[in-house]
Amino acid sequence: MSSAPTLDLAADFLRARLGEFHPKVAVVLGSGLGRLADSVSGGTRIPYSEIPGFPSSTVVGHSGELVTGVVEEVPVVLQSGRFHLYEGHDGETVALPVRVFAELGVEYLIVTNAAGCLRPAMQPPTLMLIADHINMMGGRGSPLTGPVVDGEPRFPDLHDLYDADLRSATRKVALELGIRLEEGVYLSLLGPCYETPAEVRMLQKFGADAVGMSTVPEVLVARARGLKVLGISSITNMGAGLFQGVLNHEEVLEAGKELAVDLERLVRGVLPKLGEGRK
Repeated sequence: MSSAPTLDLAADFLRARLGEFHPKVAVVLGSGLGRLADSVSGGTRIPYSEIPGFPSSTVVGHSGELVTGVVEEVPVVLQSGRFHLYEGHDGETVALPVRVFAELGVEYLIVTNAAGCLRPAMQPPTLMLIADHINMMGGRGSPLTGPVVDGEPRFPDLHDLYDADLRSATRKVALELGIRLEEGVYLSLLGPCYETPAEVRMLQKFGADAVGMSTVPEVLVARARGLKVLGISSITNMGAGLFQGVLNHEEVLEAGKELAVDLERLVRGVLPKLGEGRK
């Protein structure tokens, strides 16, 4: 469980490691989406094992390191491998990196994930811009419960949680680059099991377009900290009951790799619009 001392230790450690480098944008890379981390100019890699309070990543497709450097002339920090509630972590630990990013002066958070499709017309593989989310992760799904953390309101407003201006800019970039980009509502469950066909039908009735097992805790803390958020899902598969066959993590990773090129192009296209005048 993270705490204020843990947050301070992690932030102080990274300030010392980064020196005069001040990231303005943080990018959280989901399952199989680590390609962008390999292309950072002048990148510094810091394993989670060296950062106070950061546990090791246990999920295949999550490398477990922070990568800092410059992408499209914008100073960034990439979280290559996130923490999940289903690994046994509490919400505070899952959201610790975002709190650290805020302490380092990051202003924008780009979250990516791999997700299953609930909308039959949105055939995977494709990218989906997250317009809103539904939190069904249970009591552990909000890192804002418990004592109020300094710098965070007790009751943050979630209006326009996924920033409308950032979404508009991303749609324009996708159009310019010829990248297929859907838009919809992301629903997050605790996991780690994939959904049953009956659950998929229920989630469709709730108004969700995609389902996954991450993202919401980080985004809630980002909003509480005043960061502007852009969310992009890699839609890797149809939900159970919407196709013939069985789901497995290896196929999700492969589909994520197929989408990784377009995801990198899209993020690279958007970054200059976030970092103009902030180098």
